[in-house]
Amino acid sequence: MNDVLSVILGGGRGSRLFPLTLQRSKPAVPIAGKYRLIDIPISNCLNSGLRRMFVLTQFNSESLNKHVSLTYKFDLFSNAFVSILAAEQTEDDPHWYQGTADAVRQSLRHLETHRWKEALILSGDQLYQMDYRKLMESHRRQVADVTVAVTPVTADQAHAFGILKVNKQGRIVHFDEKPPRERLDGLVSEVPGIGPTFLASMGIYMFGRDLLVRTVSDPKLVDFGRHIIPKLVPEARVHAYVYRGYWEDVGTIQSYYDANLALCQPVPPFDFYDTARPVYSNPRFLPATKIEGSTVENALVAEGSVIVQAEIRHALVGIRARLGRGVRVTDSLILGADYYETAEEVQRAAGSGLPPIGIGDDTVVRRAIIDKNARIGRGVRILNEAGVQEKDGPGYFIREGIVIVPKGAAIQNGTVV
Repeated sequence: MNDVLSVILGGGRGSRLFPLTLQRSKPAVPIAGKYRLIDIPISNCLNSGLRRMFVLTQFNSESLNKHVSLTYKFDLFSNAFVSILAAEQTEDDPHWYQGTADAVRQSLRHLETHRWKEALILSGDQLYQMDYRKLMESHRRQVADVTVAVTPVTADQAHAFGILKVNKQGRIVHFDEKPPRERLDGLVSEVPGIGPTFLASMGIYMFGRDLLVRTVSDPKLVDFGRHIIPKLVPEARVHAYVYRGYWEDVGTIQSYYDANLALCQPVPPFDFYDTARPVYSNPRFLPATKIEGSTVENALVAEGSVIVQAEIRHALVGIRARLGRGVRVTDSLILGADYYETAEEVQRAAGSGLPPIGIGDDTVVRRAIIDKNARIGRGVRILNEAGVQEKDGPGYFIREGIVIVPKGAAIQNGTVV
C-alpha cells in the first residue's frame, strides 16, 4: 500500500445534518459517544496499511482540524502522516472548493510532491469498516482506470444514491444519479452471491494517478459523483468493487440518529469492539463513569460521565455527560460535553440565568439529540408529544420529528418542547 495516497473529503457544509453542523463540519460530528465521524475513514486506512492521508477541509473546520492534529501523530522514523489541507485562495485560483473533484484539483500541488501510483478518494462522513487492500487488489486485477466501491440497496433506497449498472465482468456500463422509480428497471445488476440488485455508489473511488490528474484538471468537472464518474464510464475502464458489509451514510438527522441508536443493540451492525480493526480517536484520559442508583437498559455510556438516580433506556450517553436525579432518557442521544464546569463556572452561569452543563433533575428526554455542552434545566420535558416534524424554537430545532438541542444551547427550567 506504499504506492497509494488517501484523500479524505471533509469540507462539506452538511446542511442536511443541521443543527449538528451549526458549529462544526460533518466529519467532526460525534459518533458512538466518544468518536468523531472522521475517525472512521482514518481508522480504516490505518487498519488497511495506508499511512499517508490528506484531509481536505473547508466549512466550520476548526474543531475538525484540532481533532485530527491532536489525535493522529506518528514517529519521526516513518513516512506516515495525516495532513490537513484547508481550502486556500491562491493567485491561480481565488475560489473556495466548489465540489469534491474541485477540492482535489485545488489540492493537486500538495499531492504531487509525494510519490504515488493510485489515489484512494474517501468521504469523511460514513460509518463502515472496509479493508481497502481488497479494493486495491480488485482495482489492479481488473487493470481498471477507476474503481468505484458500491453496495447493494433496495428499490426504495435507490432514489437517494447514484446507481451504477455493471456487466458480467464487473465493469460499469451505466451511471444514473438519484434515479426516479420509473428508470430503475434498466439499472438492475446481477451480482454473484447476491443475485439481481441495485448497486449504489459509496462515494469511494480509486484512481490511477495520471487519469486523476488529467480529469480533475478540468475546472468544469467539480464533483466526482455528478461529473467525473458519468464522464469516465464510456471513456475509461471503470469497474465496481462490491462491498458486502455494513455501510451507513449518516448525512441526515434521521440516518445519524438511527445509526447511533443501532449501536445499542445486543449485536450492533457496526463493531467498535473488533480488536483486529480498532477505531482510533483522541485519548482523553477521563475517569470512569459514575452511576448511582440508576436504571440503564440497552444503552452505551461513554467514560467520564456522572449519572445519579436516573433512568436510561435505549440511549447513547457521550463523554462527560451529567444526568441529574430523576432524569429519564429514552430513545435519545446525549452527546456529552467538551469539559467539566468548575463550581465557579456553574455559579457564573447561574448569575447569567443559565443552568449548568448537562441535564437537570426531573427532566424527561425522549426521541431527541442533546448536543455537546448543552444546558438543560430542571423539570424540562423534551417529548415532542404533538409529533411536529420541523420547527425552529428557542434553544432547539425539530428535524424529521427529532428534537435537537444544538451545541452550547440552553433550555430553561420547566420548559416543555
